[in-house]
Amino acid sequence: MPLEPSDFPEEVQVAFFMLSYLSDNWEGMSGTYMGKVWNDIEYLFKLHQVDNPKQILYFMKLYERLIVDYKMEQADNKRKAEERKAQSASGKQYTHNVKG
Repeated sequence: MPLEPSDFPEEVQVAFFMLSYLSDNWEGMSGTYMGKVWNDIEYLFKLHQVDNPKQILYFMKLYERLIVDYKMEQADNKRKAEERKAQSASGKQYTHNVKG
């Protein structure tokens, strides 16, 4: 059963909420996900009167790292699948006979 945001402590829920306000940062040429744009975080903390910004920021960065790792893994799997497809489309089968 997947976790709901309400299953987490209040500080983590606030981190999810604040992270949703930050825009995503994508590398232009390759389309690689680079994480969040953190320029407005201090303003958002003040606007929403966050009590413990250091702790909330810790949870935000932790969650961002998980997202970046997941998106990198997805991109790597997609790249490998495209390589396999290209190799099988070429019709060439390479085998190596090694005798020792």
